[in-house]
Amino acid sequence: MQHLSEQEILRRQKLEELEKLGIEAYPSELFDVTFYAKEIHDNYHPELNNFQEVTLAGRLMSSRVMGKASFAELMDTSGRIQLYVNRDEICPGEDKTLYNVVFKKLLDLGDFIGVKGHVFKTQVGETSVHVTELKLLAKALRPLPVVKTHKDEATGEVTTYDAFTDPEQRYRQRYVDLVVNPSVRDTFIKRTQLVQSMRNFLNDKGYLEVETPILQPLYGGAAARPFTTHHNTLDMTLYLRIANELYLKRLIVGGFDGVYEFSKDFRNEGMSRFHNPEFTQMELYVAYKDYAWMMDLVEEMVERVAQTLHGKTEVQVGDNVINFQRPWQRYTMFEAIEKYTGKAIGEMDEEALRATAQELNVHLDPSMGKAKIIDEIFGEHVEPKLIQPTFITDYPVEMSPLAKKHRDRPGMVERFEAICNGKEICNAFSELNDPIDQRKRFEDQLELGKRGDTEAMVLDDDFLRALEYGMPPTAGLGIGIDRLSMIMTNSHSIQDVLFFPQMKPENVQKEKAEKEEK
Repeated sequence: MQHLSEQEILRRQKLEELEKLGIEAYPSELFDVTFYAKEIHDNYHPELNNFQEVTLAGRLMSSRVMGKASFAELMDTSGRIQLYVNRDEICPGEDKTLYNVVFKKLLDLGDFIGVKGHVFKTQVGETSVHVTELKLLAKALRPLPVVKTHKDEATGEVTTYDAFTDPEQRYRQRYVDLVVNPSVRDTFIKRTQLVQSMRNFLNDKGYLEVETPILQPLYGGAAARPFTTHHNTLDMTLYLRIANELYLKRLIVGGFDGVYEFSKDFRNEGMSRFHNPEFTQMELYVAYKDYAWMMDLVEEMVERVAQTLHGKTEVQVGDNVINFQRPWQRYTMFEAIEKYTGKAIGEMDEEALRATAQELNVHLDPSMGKAKIIDEIFGEHVEPKLIQPTFITDYPVEMSPLAKKHRDRPGMVERFEAICNGKEICNAFSELNDPIDQRKRFEDQLELGKRGDTEAMVLDDDFLRALEYGMPPTAGLGIGIDRLSMIMTNSHSIQDVLFFPQMKPENVQKEKAEKEEK
């Protein structure tokens, strides 16, 4: 049975009163909005007397009733605007019910209303809408956690009360968060602009945006544990994709010179402020290019994104100012590890690497091979220190089963990652197009799987068959959209740039809290 608060009971009683008056609380006909609050604020000029007829709709966010006339505030998708509501204007006849009963007594903060009227400036210079018609569009049965502010007239200091700031509440009830915290909406608008900027950049280069399967018979293209599901009609196990790399490279085999996809990928692994099991990345594959060319493209594209969102290449992220202006710093993997740990690990075997990791207090488990050990050392001692955008290049072959062997450095592959603000934002290769070498790499991954590595890759025979038909030299790239959005919007957590981040069920959280109280 639903438990209702005093406010929720009162709002339901008001809903009943509206029904008795014959007023539809949830009308079905369209309400034709002609202007938005920001548009009016930006363009209204009293001397021009423009905006003589406007129609707006949004939430009622405040109300000050003063007898026959009232001031209220309406919030639409663009911002807020003051309303002036006069009883005799919205009730021109004998019946004053709309003002005296509906507006004054039965409307609540958070209700959606539509208004018609004209724009004017009050005596104190506030741009406002003089309302001539008012209509209820949707009754809100729960009260919003309306944020209150008080401005000290002497100091100008603004104090905020009852702010909706608890992260768990905000992520669970993003619909409320978006209403009462305007900066949150700005974050997601910037995220959309970021994606659009990248899409425009790639389209201008002539690359084709494509779609590849989310449900896959084999998971591949990354080292990660998948989510598993079952197809009833085919009676077969399927996996939510961990990456779309192998399908996009099939398209390069098929004759496309440049393809990209903004994809939802899924990895059944840990959660943190940098990881969500469902995430977005953009993958790009371009024929006849290599990883050095791709580094230049990444610099150009991300610099463009910063300019689009901020009008400059410098972006404030926490206490740091990050500059995306080209060129970025570049180190090889082993150069970076030696620079930040003093350890030259390039010639070490697995045993020596384990001993070095122990010296550096890096936690390992027995299933880890050379690649994982190097990756753990890098992740613990190097990555967090790379604040300005930096390319890390030339990884050991064991770390990169899908990358081409380095043309000049035995035992290495042509791969780079871009690190920024202490976290990887992209990964790229000169793609391995030798089917015999690729098969051997997959077989090595199977051996790691037998040792207990749950993130080892599986052998994909169809992908190998595609390579055997011939794939041209190709450069490939994956950019994490969520992490790049965190940086470009100065967000502390990945949950801040996802509308609906994954969380434990609410009842599980409540039960845990109750146990802790006991």
